[in-house]
Amino acid sequence: GDGRRVGVSFLSNMEWIRTLERAKKTAMVVDGVKKVQYLFEDGREMVEEWVVKTDVLQTRKWRKTSTLGRKGDWEFEAGEVQAAPAPVGEAGLAVSCLNPVFLRKDARKEFQWRVRNIPYSLEVYSLTVDDEGMAVLRTSNKKFYKKFGLPDLVRCDIPVDQEGFTLAHANSTLIITYPKPPAFVKVEAELKKQRDALKAASDGDVDCAQQ
Repeated sequence: GDGRRVGVSFLSNMEWIRTLERAKKTAMVVDGVKKVQYLFEDGREMVEEWVVKTDVLQTRKWRKTSTLGRKGDWEFEAGEVQAAPAPVGEAGLAVSCLNPVFLRKDARKEFQWRVRNIPYSLEVYSLTVDDEGMAVLRTSNKKFYKKFGLPDLVRCDIPVDQEGFTLAHANSTLIITYPKPPAFVKVEAELKKQRDALKAASDGDVDCAQQ
């Protein structure tokens, strides 16, 4: 994936808010996490998981349903794909999987991405934004390359500023941070009101809300 995932389409921020308003929504709270499922008129489905106490996005994933009704695979926009167990070697020991792992893991006021299992020091990395607003991460030793988007901003037609990114490196993990722009913070506040208005069931009792 190059970052232009299933959930991305160019809309103004009010259009995106209205799109979520029109979607059929169900919500439930399990173990302090509010899970909201959105079913859109075009057959797409989005699931978000929010930590209730901190209101931080933990997971957002999308899938399409084909015209024949077959559901596609989930595409993760934020959060971690549950990895398969590590393969076991001949001696019965788990084989170490040390390939770099890229994922988005937001904080309250920032978008944040992590590249795990990447040992190179900070001066090796560079990040630029291309003409399409995609972030491009490179290493001077040519060992790692990743192109990724900011779909939250794309959906709200908010430009991406290359100067907004900061990089940090510790414990073989590169952390990329981008503060949420004020225009997006306003959108997020509106969407939080929407989520808060959903009556969420607990532990298995799912409440359907059609707005």
